[in-house]
Amino acid sequence: MDNGKPETLEHHGAELSFKERMSYGDYLKLDKVLDAQAPLSDAHDELLFIIQHQTSELWMKLAIHELTAAKDKVAEDSLPEAFKMLTRVARIFEQLNSAWEVLRTMTPSDYTRFRDALGQSSGFQSYQYRAIEYLAGNRNKALLKPHEHVPHVHDALELLLSQPSLYDEAIRALSRNGFSISDAVLNRDVSQPYLADESVTQAWLQVYREPERYWYLYDLAEKLVDFEDYFRRWRFNHVTTVERVIGLKRGTGGTAGVSYLRKMLDTVLFPELWQMRVDL
Repeated sequence: MDNGKPETLEHHGAELSFKERMSYGDYLKLDKVLDAQAPLSDAHDELLFIIQHQTSELWMKLAIHELTAAKDKVAEDSLPEAFKMLTRVARIFEQLNSAWEVLRTMTPSDYTRFRDALGQSSGFQSYQYRAIEYLAGNRNKALLKPHEHVPHVHDALELLLSQPSLYDEAIRALSRNGFSISDAVLNRDVSQPYLADESVTQAWLQVYREPERYWYLYDLAEKLVDFEDYFRRWRFNHVTTVERVIGLKRGTGGTAGVSYLRKMLDTVLFPELWQMRVDL
């Protein structure tokens, strides 16, 4: 300032007293968030392991929020609104992919110093990850069992299984736009795993052959593929990170570890959208 005195935060209108006001930390409940890390060992890298998984769960919470809303918008034929949400989901998975880069700075020696403290806990038991799979369309009732000990979680996942998935709603949108979709698909038990159907492949083929005519459906298809692309990368990065850290040991949750995760790479969320590319 011209009076020769140094500028202070008050000169810029910044609030400095929060005795009776909501602060940044109050709004974000940072006292709870930052107090949620409780390492069970004195290993330096356990904090990294906890924070990586906690932040991933926060991103997954947002992904569930967006996927649920996108599914509802597709059901309402409000496709442009769904596009923004699905684009956001893809970017969320880009963030989740980046998180593996941080975890990979942990060596096998680092991990062995606290692995026993994890007991039987495992990422396989993440109910939010299961919710994302169920929302997208990858449905397996057997995977409800690890959540039976938490009734409200089990009930929420069971409810998701009873409702159409995002891909079910996309296929129904094809039908509402005049495409001939088989009754076996439209009237199927949505709680069961989805099986690829030739009528759906033919519908997507027509959309891709005439994108200008079916622009919104074409854009919907690409948003779904974009999401699955990032989702596959996340699974692949999971496999490579686990193999880098524990090799071919069994997972803490009792799975076969890397070999189990590799099998998950074969899962396809939206099969006809990939098959159609072969036939186009």
